[in-house]
Amino acid sequence: MSENSVFKTDKRIKLGVWGLGRGAYLVHQAKFLNIDVVAGCDIHPDMRECFAKNTPGAFVTADEDEFLAQDFDAVLIATYFKDHAKHTIKALNAGKHVMCEVTAFHTPADGVKVVEAVEKSGKVYNLLENYPFTKENMYIRDLWQKGFFGEFMYGEASYLHECRVLSYAYNTGLDGLPIEPGYHAHNWRSTLNTHYYNTHSLGPIMNITGLRPVAVSATPCDVYLPGYLGKKGTVTPSIIKMNNGALMRNLMGCTTNDYHMELRMWGTKASVEKINDLKIRVGACGGGEMLKIAPEISELQKLADQAGHGGGDFWELYYFAREILTGEPAPWNIYSAADVTLTGIMAVHSSLKDGEMVEVPDFRNKAVRDQYRNDDVYYGNAFDPENIFPEGHDPSLTGQFSELMTKLYPKSNGSGLPTYNMAYDGMKIFDNIADAEGKLRIISRVSRLIECLPTLADAIKTARKIADAYPESLPGKMLYDVLDSVDCEKICNVEQTTAELRTWLENRHKI
Repeated sequence: MSENSVFKTDKRIKLGVWGLGRGAYLVHQAKFLNIDVVAGCDIHPDMRECFAKNTPGAFVTADEDEFLAQDFDAVLIATYFKDHAKHTIKALNAGKHVMCEVTAFHTPADGVKVVEAVEKSGKVYNLLENYPFTKENMYIRDLWQKGFFGEFMYGEASYLHECRVLSYAYNTGLDGLPIEPGYHAHNWRSTLNTHYYNTHSLGPIMNITGLRPVAVSATPCDVYLPGYLGKKGTVTPSIIKMNNGALMRNLMGCTTNDYHMELRMWGTKASVEKINDLKIRVGACGGGEMLKIAPEISELQKLADQAGHGGGDFWELYYFAREILTGEPAPWNIYSAADVTLTGIMAVHSSLKDGEMVEVPDFRNKAVRDQYRNDDVYYGNAFDPENIFPEGHDPSLTGQFSELMTKLYPKSNGSGLPTYNMAYDGMKIFDNIADAEGKLRIISRVSRLIECLPTLADAIKTARKIADAYPESLPGKMLYDVLDSVDCEKICNVEQTTAELRTWLENRHKI
């Protein structure tokens, strides 16, 4: 590997980035991959300002036509979820190679259009699914492709991401506050059925085994976490049949225990799991030796480890650049992208039929595509995120809503209701916490709660004010659920509660 590039060529790829939140984050290591970021496009002025600051000399605009008219070879699409298909087709028609954030499209009809646009264009298309490319998953794939595990029998993978705050404030400005109007929910995260966002869990198993999903069954869950608008904050598990007859359990959604990269797989010769450590059970039997594995680290992996998502952000850019520069196919072409995307769509269809097994169509086949050419139904819009308050609402009050949610459920979990709950739950079971480190963490949470209690009390009062003003609105109903889930009187009685917490801290035994 040369000092400035991993490829043995002087050829460069000029890249435009469409969607400057996630999109700008992805290209930090582009320089090592013969990629020059030369243009950016975003509807939000704060995003454009940040991009211009971090990418000196690059062209930046809010106008997508002006953006696509610029001289560059490829575009990274990281715009809103429901715009991926439209923007992919527009970029292909402008003569650009495309790498697109997950998922590839949101209806079967759009999927047909995207597949045929890629076929017609002759350009490279890659899906930006990064979870298969952690060093552990790449190690497992290498062994699997060599036959070490035998035939795939069953697998379990999860992408559980409790992201209440992202439903209100994914886009933040230079001051860290939400840049969308305070009385809007996030464009698509607030409404998304998480079956649609299935690629981080199904993707690794597809990539490791080389198999494709052929059918899916998803029974709906009717229990929800408070803090989400509408019926969104829940789990969305599905059972998927692969084309060799094997099964996998795919689990997405929002719970009280996140698993971003949990994976377990059973073959006919060996099994593997990656929850915290990577472990392989050998012996082709249930009681075989379970061995902890430390994958070897290559020079490229050392570079990848500096990127996000376990190195996956580097590898997805690497494979895209490699295909453009050398012609060697990348793992996520348009057909595998369609496979994984359609599985999520069909899981939603199954859940609406109480778990009936639904076929996952193969869009490699034009005759199959013809059956879905007019299927443009999307089940994610349970409400309009731009109209969550009734007509004629008072912006001086409702405009506080998004910022309020960041105070109730902050991104860092270092304040707000998460810290309140962690402190009081930890205090209840403190004497039974097995290790000193765990006890110290709860002591730290209690101390932190004392610091942030006044701010939390103000947020609770604002939540009550908004809910009382608009009790039948989606935010009103949601805020009432949130208020019912905690002891509001204790939170708002700051002086007395602070004294109680200080007394508890003083009475703790030395650890």
